[in-house]
Amino acid sequence: MNSMPPKAPEPLPPGVFDPVREGWVPRDDEPGFMVLVGPLWQQGEGEGLTFGFLAEDRHVNRRGVVHGGMLMAFADQALGLTARQVTGGLPQATIQLDTHFIAPAIAGEFITVKAEVVRRTRSILFMRGTLEVGDRAVASLQGLWKVLSND
Repeated sequence: MNSMPPKAPEPLPPGVFDPVREGWVPRDDEPGFMVLVGPLWQQGEGEGLTFGFLAEDRHVNRRGVVHGGMLMAFADQALGLTARQVTGGLPQATIQLDTHFIAPAIAGEFITVKAEVVRRTRSILFMRGTLEVGDRAVASLQGLWKVLSND
């Protein structure tokens, strides 16, 4: 596995949302899928974490809007990271993720989500969130995360 340090994000052209200027911090994700589609950004701390990504041309489908698979991958990662935060870093796995697409997002838009734990049992987290561009809802989410043993 290649453990190269994360590459610094390229400066953005004028008029494009700049996460750094707005106080967002790029996540130092482990090598894998999210590195390929990211970077993923975060803001806040603890259970108040909000996640975001800047939609690029590589994220769009044939219709020129952000691919639903990209939105779902982002949602799964953000809700999963929140679940991990809430459980004190315990490993967990997505059991179910329901996504209801509301409006399209396009390249150049910054898409965010703040996940919420609706209910928690010993081994299951009930989560929800809304993908947003500014105050425009793009998709609503709800899902279940299984807390795995730490063995």
